Amino acid sequence: MSVNKKSISSKLAIELQYASPAIESAVNKAASSTLIKKWVKSATALSGLITLRFVNAAEGKKLNFAFRQKDYATNVLTFPYELSKEAVVADIIFCLPVLQKEAKEQSKLLKAHLAHLIVHGCLHAQGHDHEVSRDAKKMEALEIQILQKLGFANPYS
Repeated sequence: MSVNKKSISSKLAIELQYASPAIESAVNKAASSTLIKKWVKSATALSGLITLRFVNAAEGKKLNFAFRQKDYATNVLTFPYELSKEAVVADIIFCLPVLQKEAKEQSKLLKAHLAHLIVHGCLHAQGHDHEVSRDAKKMEALEIQILQKLGFANPYS
């Protein structure tokens, strides 16, 4: 059987992982796996593989310390492994307790905050950054544009 490489390479595979059944249940209450995958595809123009993993605070803290030397759990960590003009391969880690706390503090629905951080993580996976002001403005504008197309308000206002 011959394989059409063009059709395979033009697809974005999205894998969802959950550190526990409780985390999976909480995420699914905010957004279905189908909806989460739609958000990833809306923010990712490339083919490849993006894995989203939803973790608890202990795993989030451990990963943030191991890779960034920061001794606390953060909302999202992006690990880009491969990036070209055609393809991206990345893991994006979301610490659910941090997302829940931030959504509450910002008076946002968890669904909206989750959509924002998924878009944010996918843009990081594709090489966008916000370390300097000019890049931050560009990345924020892209996030706002993508989220508006998905029906969400500007997360920065």
